[in-house]
Amino acid sequence: MNGCESGAGPGAAGVVIASTRAALGVYTDRTGPIITGWLREHGFETGEPVVVPDGAPVGAALSALLGRHPAVVLTSGGTGLSPTDETPEMTLPLLDREVPGIMEAIRAAGLAKTPMAALSRGHAGLAGRTFVVNLPGSPSGVMDGLAVLDPLIRHICEQVAGGHGH
Repeated sequence: MNGCESGAGPGAAGVVIASTRAALGVYTDRTGPIITGWLREHGFETGEPVVVPDGAPVGAALSALLGRHPAVVLTSGGTGLSPTDETPEMTLPLLDREVPGIMEAIRAAGLAKTPMAALSRGHAGLAGRTFVVNLPGSPSGVMDGLAVLDPLIRHICEQVAGGHGH
């Protein structure tokens, strides 16, 4: 059952961080704590972020999380143009329906601060009844994305669960 379906709260959420260097311990991931903190502030139950190398491990981590049927899965990293940035390619095959307006809004929010936001190739959509969003890999990009999701996340969960409040 998807966590958004229960009346007790928004339910479970998962976080995948795509960063080869963080996965290898070269540096400490800074985006995972921002995302998990935001999810918890919004009432989601979430464990620690899953930090994996770029590429196929992202797809494996996403598939594993989606197998638990959480309400939300947020990723960070791997959405740029470097040869190993493959988070969008790992995400898209798992989505049943895309929600392009979310990514348009996230890119627009980022563009207000940096032209580099136009380079983000992330996806947003539904994998079954789980809402999935690829956030950028920088802390500021993550915060811009979460600011976009802030007024929407509850409504998204209600709609995914079959609520029709518009």
